[in-house]
Amino acid sequence: IAKLFDEDFWVRNDEVRKKYVCDVCGYVYDPAQGDPDSGIAPGTPFESIPADWTCPICGVTKDEFSPMA
Repeated sequence: IAKLFDEDFWVRNDEVRKKYVCDVCGYVYDPAQGDPDSGIAPGTPFESIPADWTCPICGVTKDEFSPMA
């Protein structure tokens, strides 16, 4: 029950659930699935992906992604 009152717990859960979409090709990064082909484990928030990660479809960098509404 203590976790219900832990603000960090909720922030981390929101990060894990937040999806990002590639502005170029529309690929959706879903943290629940990760990107295993690129070595990104399921449960990895977008913010924790290495800076040199690229879109598995079109190859653009992380700065070409936007949070999904």
